[in-house]
Amino acid sequence: MTTLMVQGTTSDAGKTTVVAALCRWLARQGVSVAPFKPQNMALNSAVTVDGGEIGRSTALQALACGLEPHSDMNPVLLKPQSDCGAQVILRGHVHGNMDALDYHAYKVEAKQAVMAAWQSLSDRYQVIIAEGAGSPAEINLRENDIANMGFAEAADCPVILVGDIDRGGVFAQLVGTLELVSDSERARTRGFVINRFRGDKTLLDPGLEWLEERTGKPVIGVLPYLHGLVVDAEDSVGTSGESEAGALNVIVPVLPRISNHNDFDPLRLHPGVNLRFVGPDETIPPADLIILPGSKSTRTDLAWLKSQGWPEAIERHLRYGGKVMGICGGFQMLGRRVDDPDGLEGERGATEGLGLFDMTTRMVAGKQLRNVRGELSAGLAVPENPARAPGLTGYEMHNGVTTGPALEKPLAQLDGRPDGAISDDGQVIGSYVHGIFDEPAACNTLLAWAGLATRHKAIDYQQHRLQQLDRLADQIEQHLDTDWLNEVLGITKTGTAR
Repeated sequence: MTTLMVQGTTSDAGKTTVVAALCRWLARQGVSVAPFKPQNMALNSAVTVDGGEIGRSTALQALACGLEPHSDMNPVLLKPQSDCGAQVILRGHVHGNMDALDYHAYKVEAKQAVMAAWQSLSDRYQVIIAEGAGSPAEINLRENDIANMGFAEAADCPVILVGDIDRGGVFAQLVGTLELVSDSERARTRGFVINRFRGDKTLLDPGLEWLEERTGKPVIGVLPYLHGLVVDAEDSVGTSGESEAGALNVIVPVLPRISNHNDFDPLRLHPGVNLRFVGPDETIPPADLIILPGSKSTRTDLAWLKSQGWPEAIERHLRYGGKVMGICGGFQMLGRRVDDPDGLEGERGATEGLGLFDMTTRMVAGKQLRNVRGELSAGLAVPENPARAPGLTGYEMHNGVTTGPALEKPLAQLDGRPDGAISDDGQVIGSYVHGIFDEPAACNTLLAWAGLATRHKAIDYQQHRLQQLDRLADQIEQHLDTDWLNEVLGITKTGTAR
């Protein structure tokens, strides 16, 4: 078994895509490979095959390997609930809520879970491609580090360092990072990858020669800036692509604790949809459809919505015939009240909802984590075949239990049980299902309900993911020193580990 760790000079240097690319490149050679991220901080997460929860980006990397995501692949997941506190997910399950100082002290124990998960993966796969978090040069966080060099030292694995040239100063990024790590950490950093390069590489070559001479380490390759790349992100909220004339205008509020905003990636890519995320203090524009997204802190984000004038905008929107949809926490907000008597998502208490559904939600211990399959209700129009309800797949990830008369008219049937709600006038719908737009048939039906002309068709988002992963793997083959990689990984020409 061989482990290679990809670390970055900064957050968003491209570690996630480089790891996904390496995983896909190895899997295409027939190598048994798995991703690993010791510690992740993100509000985008996925349900694993063993009933746990990991970061969404790691789940994408598992797909690159041809694997179902497993909780061992991301043993520590931190889901921020405030500026100073987070929910700690340990090996797939909630361990508790901690503030930053408490978690810093807890990392000694968390490291045991990290190393146990890594060892478990190592017993099952030939190669592990591990991903760091942030930067190894964050010297204030070096003590008991488990996210970057602390893990690399414990696992005794080589490291490649990724720098983002698109943001400028890439040589300072790389050299400065090496200067701030220890001698042993510098020694295990085996080479560099420069990411997101635009232009004529010959203009960069003198700098690469200087970098290799200055550090004594090779530049393994220069990866180009990939226009139009859409893959599951950890936290950054993406923008919509180009849409056709007559597009459906969809707006989504960027909640302070928005979670799983990758739910909207199929809409970003849809040629018939003009998707816009509306941030704090922005004017709320006219739209055909308003979607309230998932939230890690439903009551806090509900209060934020009210402070930003969204209830009045939604009321006006509905009065003029617009449609409203809520997903998970956004669905809970559409009810009469959200109760959190035990303070599972913040302060104890109750918050009045938007009152669009006759239902209430109570936060209870024991997060609902499951992958689901089912079909949308016949209560929504199905243009292609009114006699058949479209199938959908996705996952649930929530603490809330919702009850009330509104649920008597569900949006979907999931594995034989009802989910969500449809208002009596048909203008408002809600669901607990993340990934509800991933299946083309379900996406087409939901957008047709919102008013999109039937000539616009949704993409197959799962197939799109695979195409993007292959595109990334192609960049490894074309732009990195694959002989060097095979040597470091111990891969023979037959695609097996030595």
